[in-house]
Amino acid sequence: MRTTIELDDDLHATVKRLAAESGCTMQEIIQYALRESLTPQLRTQRPRTELPVSNGTGVLSGVDLADSAALLEIMGEHHGSG
Repeated sequence: MRTTIELDDDLHATVKRLAAESGCTMQEIIQYALRESLTPQLRTQRPRTELPVSNGTGVLSGVDLADSAALLEIMGEHHGSG
């Protein structure tokens, strides 16, 4: 959609310089800036998604998730390579 906006001289010069430096058009720079500016507002308008919470039954008894050597050994046993 075509829209006309007025930019002050400093902002116009900045957008024009950024477009030239990045190889983008002024339109792309302005669209990007608007999207980035509006993103926090758009995030707060979305409904929250509830994530499932584990009850802890997925970990074998006695397994220490911080002990990588023990985890590798247990994984090898359960996949027939241990």
